[in-house]
Amino acid sequence: MIIYTIGFTKKSAEDFFEALRQSRAKHLLDIRLHNTSQLAGFTKRENLRYFLKQIVNMEYHEVPILAPEGSFLNEYRETGDWARFERCYIDLLQQRQVERHMESAWFEDGAVLLCSEASPEHCHRRLAAEYLIHSILPGAIIEHL
Repeated sequence: MIIYTIGFTKKSAEDFFEALRQSRAKHLLDIRLHNTSQLAGFTKRENLRYFLKQIVNMEYHEVPILAPEGSFLNEYRETGDWARFERCYIDLLQQRQVERHMESAWFEDGAVLLCSEASPEHCHRRLAAEYLIHSILPGAIIEHL
């Protein structure tokens, strides 16, 4: 089983949707804190729901339980302390008991975790994927699109 992750920043719509098509995943899990902002462009929630269905036949799921809290993001942006952000975010996932709220079918059919960051190194989508592997999807691997 593969958990895919993708960010939309620095990607054209063509590159974004082609990467999703090639993954063959059936579900996109939107784990962004702000998914209705004008800055989201073609990935703005309502636009994305439509585009996914029409372009790649993928289901859209808004999954705010995997989104970080704004205070964590703001602190990270101010301090650059990624290690602290990681600890706070993982603690939050544990407190929320996210593993109890995940649909196993999403991952069986293929799921892509969506965030905005261009690369996964300093993005919560990587942390969320790692958490899911350790909590409910042992043996799964992560592929960043």
